[in-house]
Amino acid sequence: MSTQHTYRVIVRGTWDGLTDETRARLLSEVDEHGLGAMQFTEAGSLTYDRALKHFSFRFVVVSDADDGEEMASMIAEDRARTLLKEQGYGHGELRSTATDMDTMKINRKGRRGAGAA
Repeated sequence: MSTQHTYRVIVRGTWDGLTDETRARLLSEVDEHGLGAMQFTEAGSLTYDRALKHFSFRFVVVSDADDGEEMASMIAEDRARTLLKEQGYGHGELRSTATDMDTMKINRKGRRGAGAA
């Protein structure tokens, strides 16, 4: 059995072919999808602004470490496509970036090496 890693994936895209109805729905919910809504979740967190040009999703994806960031990105993009389709939101090509949280190094400010006073 392969080791599982946790990835944080950002999926970005542009709105395309929105109907008047879907534009109105997005605008009515825009305050719920602003900067304050940015969080990584398995279900995905959608963010966009009133311009209705670009959007992004933030996902947590748990996947086999052997499959790496590429597979995590594909899984997240598939989740985003599904969510957008369910809501009837037209969109262009999706792009994503993934970060393996299990291999990420954390540099803490003010941390001193061993023996430092």
